Formats: sequence, structure tokens, C-alpha cells
Amino acid sequence: MAIQHNFPYRTYMTQQNSGDRKDDSTEITIPSNNLPAEQFLPLATAFRRRLLTGIGSASLVFVGANFAGTTSFLLGLSPETGRNLKLDVIYPIKGFSRCIKPEEGFEFIYPANWVGDQTLLYRAAGKAELERSLDLPLLNRRRNVNEPVVAFGPPGSSGELNVSVVVSPVPLDFSIEAFGGPEEVGEAIVQKIIGSVKRSDVKGTLIRSKLREDEVKEVKYYVLEFAVKSASFRRHNVAVCGARGGRLFTLNAQTPESGWTILKPDFYKIADSFSLTF
Repeated sequence: MAIQHNFPYRTYMTQQNSGDRKDDSTEITIPSNNLPAEQFLPLATAFRRRLLTGIGSASLVFVGANFAGTTSFLLGLSPETGRNLKLDVIYPIKGFSRCIKPEEGFEFIYPANWVGDQTLLYRAAGKAELERSLDLPLLNRRRNVNEPVVAFGPPGSSGELNVSVVVSPVPLDFSIEAFGGPEEVGEAIVQKIIGSVKRSDVKGTLIRSKLREDEVKEVKYYVLEFAVKSASFRRHNVAVCGARGGRLFTLNAQTPESGWTILKPDFYKIADSFSLTF
């Protein structure tokens, strides 16, 4: 009986006699020009290419969607680069997101878990709708000088903890430098803020002030830390004031005095990031 065994390189023929246990084996070498691995080589190459393409596409989706904070983690390895590219507008970097208002001319960072003030968001949506409307605009329509352009705070907060920016709607008729140095400017601004409350029991105290200059844009920023208290509340504030094009820009971050120790580093980061963009 003849039994044939096929292997990639050789074929073995075995001859076995029924009355004898000795096997006579003959080895026949057959050159193979088309091995099974070579036959499937194009398919393997195509599969490998599609696998790499799929992994690459999945990686882009994974990073682009910031799945499980992956993108924020990667950007956090070089936070200054990401912030210089303004990527923190989309992806939080080191726990902070960026607010940019090109139409108003300022930007700053704020804690990523804070949310925008809903009243201001609805008001901004209504303003955009009016600008798209074909109706004639209302005459003497002016924003209140003390009305914030943007405001952010923790979800569900009562408003005692937030950061907001106020922009003067009309050009100033004075120079902020006319008040003097950082301390004189700080005292004048604190008294201006306290005077706008219109309550006799509200007192303000300037704790410290400093001047931060942007020599490229030729803008001076007055950074103030002050406390406001009355019979019913005690608050700690960090504010930044700067003027450009005749308009005054004021960022103010406030918290109840009880939360100042925890929020102090965040407030300083917010203040240092505030800048005018036009």
C-alpha cells in the first residue's frame, strides 16, 4: 500500500509490504516556486495596510473626541505649547479652558468644570438673532456699563463664586494712568466698585496691587486683590483692569471669604491669563 505525504519542499513515498514490516522509503525533492505563504502574501499585505489605517483612524477619533481625557492629558505634557496654539478653547489643559471673545477683544482661562452664565448666554443668542433680523435696530440701545459680557462659575452656584468680564460700552473720557501707580489705581477702582453697590454698610479694602505690562501690545494691566464685606457677606476678589482703544476692560473673580484659601491658585492663574487681543 502506498501512502503519500505532502510538505512544502519534499514529497515522501512510502512502500509497505503486507508480509514484511520493513518499509522502503523513497525521497523525491520537488522544487516549489509558489509556496502557500507566497500565495497569501498580497492578501496579508492588504490586511496589514487596512489594519494600520483602521488603527490610525480610531486613534484620531479617540484623540479628537478627548475620550477619557486622553487629549487633555497629552496636551498637559506641554501646556504652554497647547495654550499658545489656543487648543484649550476645545480641550481643557491642566484643568483650565479658554474663553476668547474676538468681537470684544479679550481672552482668559477659567476652571474647566465651570459653566457659562445662562442669562448671558441667552442674551447673547438674542443679540445674534437681532443682528440677523431685517428689522431696524432700536435707537439708544446701549448695554449697561456694569453688565458683564461673559461670566463663568461652578454648576448650581448662587453667583457668589464666579469670574466675569465687564467692558465699557463707550470710550473713556480719562486715562487710567492718571490715577497714579498700581496702588493708587487699585484704591480708585475698589472705591468705584464699592460705590456702585449703593449700600452704606458695604466696605472694600485693597490687599495688594501690581502692574503687569505687555510691551508688544503696549497694554498695562493693573492686577488687584481686595476684600469686600458687609453685615451679611464677606468676599475675596481678584481683578484685572486694562484699557485699549479708549475702552476699559475689567475681569473680576470673586468667592466667599471661606473659599479663598482653596481657590487662591486658580484666581491667580485666571488673572495672569487675562489679555486684550486686538
